[in-house]
Amino acid sequence: MKIDKTTPPLPASQIGELAPKSANARPTGGSAPANTRAPANETSVHLGNGSAQLRSMESHMANSPAVDKEKVEAIKKAISEGRFQVNPAAIADNLINSVQELIEADKSGRSHKA
Repeated sequence: MKIDKTTPPLPASQIGELAPKSANARPTGGSAPANTRAPANETSVHLGNGSAQLRSMESHMANSPAVDKEKVEAIKKAISEGRFQVNPAAIADNLINSVQELIEADKSGRSHKA
């Protein structure tokens, strides 16, 4: 999969403009309203509710097992006993659906580029 840059790099003359103006400058914790401005010598960052949602999702995923061990064991047992049946039509359908989703995601990603 190819990853494209969505924005052009900044010219070297603008890079210094984005750096903090003083050694004492520090980002705020995000508790300030988005419409307030920081003094000229500080940098302010507001992450909004999205960051809290991402942290919550990350915590939930970290506490969830990546693999359902019971299901894996049941499949292993079915294979070893000769009871596991492969459904080639279902595999083909799911593969086609997966490819179609990837194509649609690629198309929608390209439509936002200028």
